[in-house]
Amino acid sequence: MASFVATNCLLPSRQSRLGFVHSRDPFCGGSSILHLQNTSPRSLSFLLSVRASESKPHVAVQSKGRSSFSQTAAVRHLTGSVTRTEGLRFAVVVSRFNEIVTRPLLEGALGTFKNYSVQDEDIDVVWVPGCFEIGVVARRLGKSGKYHAIICIGAVIRGDTTHYDAVANSAASGVLSAGLDSGVPCIFGVLTCENMDQALNRAGGKSGNKGAEAALTAIEMASLCEHHLK
Repeated sequence: MASFVATNCLLPSRQSRLGFVHSRDPFCGGSSILHLQNTSPRSLSFLLSVRASESKPHVAVQSKGRSSFSQTAAVRHLTGSVTRTEGLRFAVVVSRFNEIVTRPLLEGALGTFKNYSVQDEDIDVVWVPGCFEIGVVARRLGKSGKYHAIICIGAVIRGDTTHYDAVANSAASGVLSAGLDSGVPCIFGVLTCENMDQALNRAGGKSGNKGAEAALTAIEMASLCEHHLK
């Protein structure tokens, strides 16, 4: 069996009487020696072709001051637009419980829709008793095929019992399930706060209006699904 020891890069040039082959590889810029023992010309040709292929560098793009990286085809980036709202329809599911908080959230959402040219006739508002009931209604609205996105608005405020945890967790899982089951984006606009001050601050107070933020998310997701992911 033939054995060989190679150093650096291999490209054959000439064979000496001592059985060494000197080589020079243009990719490495230096010469190297291949030691051959009992190697047939056919085996030598194969070994040299394999070693030469291993010596070839990968196709790369080099920019000054940066490391090289493999060249790839152009990457497409898909994103929704908040300006392409024509023809998009939205539903807003709102909890009546803690209406002192949920109504300003609703007004923030409707104001944002208006600012981004969503027509009033393309918006339906559905009131439900509390946050626990939001999920099932959002799921039905999604499955109706009438809407491109659904906003779910509510407010859960911690009290003296564990009721808060049960309602908050159920509201979150209900909205998530509604979106997954219907295939329509269901935006989680339910506040989960420690006290009323925190809730009011997020319903148009110093922390902004989370209803308005939910409307922007709904527009972007509706645009993404309608224009890119159909």
